[in-house]
Amino acid sequence: MERHPVVIIGGGPAGLTAGYELVKQGIKPIVLEKADKVGGISRTETYKGYRFDIGGHRFFTKITEVERFWKEVLGNDFIKVPRLSRIYYQGKFYNYPLSLLNTLSNLGIVSSFFILLSYLKAKAKAKLLPHVEPETFEEWVIDRFGERLYRTFFKTYTEKVWGIPCSKIRADWAAQRIQGMSLKRAVINAVFGSQNAKSLIKEFDYPRLGPGMMWERCQEILESKGAPVRLKTAVTRIQHDGSRILSITTEQDGNPIPQACPRQITADHFISSMPVTALVQRLDPAPPEEVIAAARGLKYRDFLIVSLIVDRPNLFPDNWLYIHSPEFKVGRIQNFGNWSPEMIPDAGKTCLGMEYFCSQGDRLWEMSDADLIKLATQEAIDLGLGVQPGDVKDGVVIRQHKAYPVYDGEYRQHLEVIQNYLKQFENLQTVGRNGMHRYNNQDHSMLTAMLAVQNILGGKHDLWEVNTERSYHEEFTVEKSPAPPPEHHLNPAPALSS
Repeated sequence: MERHPVVIIGGGPAGLTAGYELVKQGIKPIVLEKADKVGGISRTETYKGYRFDIGGHRFFTKITEVERFWKEVLGNDFIKVPRLSRIYYQGKFYNYPLSLLNTLSNLGIVSSFFILLSYLKAKAKAKLLPHVEPETFEEWVIDRFGERLYRTFFKTYTEKVWGIPCSKIRADWAAQRIQGMSLKRAVINAVFGSQNAKSLIKEFDYPRLGPGMMWERCQEILESKGAPVRLKTAVTRIQHDGSRILSITTEQDGNPIPQACPRQITADHFISSMPVTALVQRLDPAPPEEVIAAARGLKYRDFLIVSLIVDRPNLFPDNWLYIHSPEFKVGRIQNFGNWSPEMIPDAGKTCLGMEYFCSQGDRLWEMSDADLIKLATQEAIDLGLGVQPGDVKDGVVIRQHKAYPVYDGEYRQHLEVIQNYLKQFENLQTVGRNGMHRYNNQDHSMLTAMLAVQNILGGKHDLWEVNTERSYHEEFTVEKSPAPPPEHHLNPAPALSS
């Protein structure tokens, strides 16, 4: 039987942050990662020398400890990247965030007038019914922006991302991702420029070889300090006595680990960033039936990216584009050479990341790689991005399970059941996006891990109180240093401005 002071399940941003913070305190944990590389959804994939994200990851935060972490790990390997993104809707490109002249020009005076009228109607209704709280995403957005703006800039893209009607998505998600917005503020920002730096930053930090560079470097640091990072290692069983986790059982490459590498690992503390649904299913003895049912009730949205190698340089200047038009299946398009020139080995070519939001088992997910490359190529041509027939020379498909926790009508009650059950384990903490079924960004996931380490050292942080919704309004302390609210780096569903 193998023993370590701390077992960390998951080698994404949360797990590796916990590992890094522990070794700085002289504690040598073990990190277990099911995949063949670290980084989770923040990893960088490579194909024939081309490097690409699983979605784009801006490195901008207002959490001072996260900023310190990034600089300590990568230092001079960050570059400054100009920020540019637009929305494609009904054959036109809208600046994102909105600029007044561009928006009016695209919509036309008549449509703009009716959007304003719809907005004023919503505001009048809100004054008549001030105590009625919206329950769904659809109600939340219409209450604040009016029905016409909702249907123009919110409905089609949001339903593309989540695969369910906006009337089935909880208002929690809207409040989290479109925090503090109003049409009045959007217009003021468009005319006079924004005073809110949270989303309107003009440039951001980015690792020159992609976000995976951060986590690969972190892995190297941990291993150099005697803290092993074990890849291709799945946790199959978590033994407990009702109040403490006693040990875990692992498999490597789908087969039991040979006798030379012990299958059972014990520890004083356990930090888990694996999907909380999987965590519940691996507990032994098994939780009560209502907890298992709650875990089955939590849903995720999967994701795949088709990276196209295009035989043309400088197709468009954006880092990424949001594709709102429902006639296209692609949801977002990354232009990786505009994130970092070092992502592209041939300066005469472009690598486009065509991102599709889907669910395992649906038509998109089950399409062959060849058919997905064909679909993505045709959509890139039809969007008018400068791609011509014959320009796409190669492509590769990466599928990502459980990319986004879904905020449907039942998620909150299911999560509360699981949360209340897991709190009985005095030496188990769950962190990160999937570990808490919270739509956290990378910096937020890192914050939960930092506070988990503080708890191991004697702190009393309630990690379930650390989430995107709350932290816009509250400050947290890590190592006696205040952490202001974080930046939203690259939502799947954009707002007008924020």
